[in-house]
Amino acid sequence: MSYPKGIPKEINSKYSSIAQSFVSACKAYPDFTAFSNMGKTITYGETLELSKHMASFLKKEGLKKGDRIAIQMPNLLQFPICLFGALRAGLVVVNVNPLYTARELKHQLNDAQVSHIVILANFVSELEKVVDQIPSLEKVIITEIGDMLGFPKNIIVNKLVKFKKMVPNYNIKGISFNEALDIGSKNQFKDEFTTGYDLAFLQYTGGTTGVSKGVMLTNKNMVSNMDQVGLWMQPILDDKKEVVITALPLYHIFALTVNLLAFMKVGASNILITNPKDIKGFIKTLKKTKFTILTGVNTLFQKMLLDPGFIDIDWSSVKLTVAGGMALTRSVASEWKEKTKSTIIEGYGLTEASPVVTCNPVDGTDKVGTIGLPLPSTKIKLFHEKETKGSDTGELCVKGPQVMKGYWNKPEETRAVLDKDGWLKTGDIATIDNNGFVKIVDRKKDMILVSGFNVYPNEVEDVLCSHPEVLEACVIGEKDKKTGERVKAFLVVKNQKFPKNEILSYCKAHLVGYKAPKKIEYRDSLPKTNVGKILRRAMKNK
Repeated sequence: MSYPKGIPKEINSKYSSIAQSFVSACKAYPDFTAFSNMGKTITYGETLELSKHMASFLKKEGLKKGDRIAIQMPNLLQFPICLFGALRAGLVVVNVNPLYTARELKHQLNDAQVSHIVILANFVSELEKVVDQIPSLEKVIITEIGDMLGFPKNIIVNKLVKFKKMVPNYNIKGISFNEALDIGSKNQFKDEFTTGYDLAFLQYTGGTTGVSKGVMLTNKNMVSNMDQVGLWMQPILDDKKEVVITALPLYHIFALTVNLLAFMKVGASNILITNPKDIKGFIKTLKKTKFTILTGVNTLFQKMLLDPGFIDIDWSSVKLTVAGGMALTRSVASEWKEKTKSTIIEGYGLTEASPVVTCNPVDGTDKVGTIGLPLPSTKIKLFHEKETKGSDTGELCVKGPQVMKGYWNKPEETRAVLDKDGWLKTGDIATIDNNGFVKIVDRKKDMILVSGFNVYPNEVEDVLCSHPEVLEACVIGEKDKKTGERVKAFLVVKNQKFPKNEILSYCKAHLVGYKAPKKIEYRDSLPKTNVGKILRRAMKNK
């Protein structure tokens, strides 16, 4: 395996904690824009000061090093202020999906034993349903969408949100975000820098592989992955010149590490997109922004391509488009290149690895259809029942400084995926070619067994999505008396009157018989995770 020119095979991290790295970046780029949202920008210097006020408030509350604080909000300026404030106070951050139900909130907050939560007002009513059942929760800090937008826009936006009834009534007595900042600004504060072995995050898995678990990510894990990503992207990055579009939610590990943390080290400006599901609004933002980096998932790219306004986006300044979170389909990759004259670089990761494990090179030597090469200081190998070699298919295992400490309070589940030598079983089936490029075949547990033959849903979905009528596809295994299992496909199509037989015939022309779907169902939409990954498990339970 040979790395692109200039990329070292090992990292040499300068800082032991995220907070140290953050403070250093803010002091290096004090007058440069750090974050923009809804027309408001804040510099690195302002972010440093505001996060200090939040940290000071949290320390005044009596929170100690290692205590857990939850953050539940979409991409708003308040997010990095709260995040870095908590880390500067030595706390462990628990990111929470804003759309969680009361049941999910109760599970996560109790499991993590959260003492404080910063939550957007729009979601407080859901918390209120179970707040009495979360004994560890001491205080609720409530923020509103417009809190950081400045007068008078803050008042106008907050009133408009309430007028549109986007904030259900609630009776929880909390403290406002701005009041917390004000209290913190009146107190002395000194950074409580943690060590590399102290926890930085309890990052809960999305639940696609079973019950949601808290992944223990240390400062060393996160700083290492920040450095690994930074080194990998180094050939195309320029200090103080990068403008990053952050449409994926910051509470998800992909955007958290890559967009927020890794690019911070070169003084990048993050454009925070609060609601990327509003594709027209998102496209409108892109049209008026001279950006250089875009990250996303396959479903987001596909929706962008379908919007008529996509052709009016200026791609001349874009250096890098990165896909992760789920497999990038060939049809999306091909159409993207045709319309933008640029390539989507695909990478791979998982929450348990902070998350990035591999990525395609950014110097033009990428291999479409693969997830690239392992990042610096990262070892990979394939296992099945025994270790496999060469291009044989096996379970991808990874070892490196970004691999988690384990699952929070779940030693047995930790031992099931993390051995004594530090090798993490990813649960993904992969191949590795002679040049070291990795290709994910599928999730181990999603594999379909038809008459003894392995069928990988990703492969079938890729073929289905290459049909001009198919927008989205989800493939699962269905019980069959003759073959044990048979392939079933759920599709979102352009026209639901389009004959299913024609799609079945198309599959038979592109797949060996046992891989082709035996049954197709049309759906208006498919269930997805918060970052747009299609939930096969949910379809299996239909």
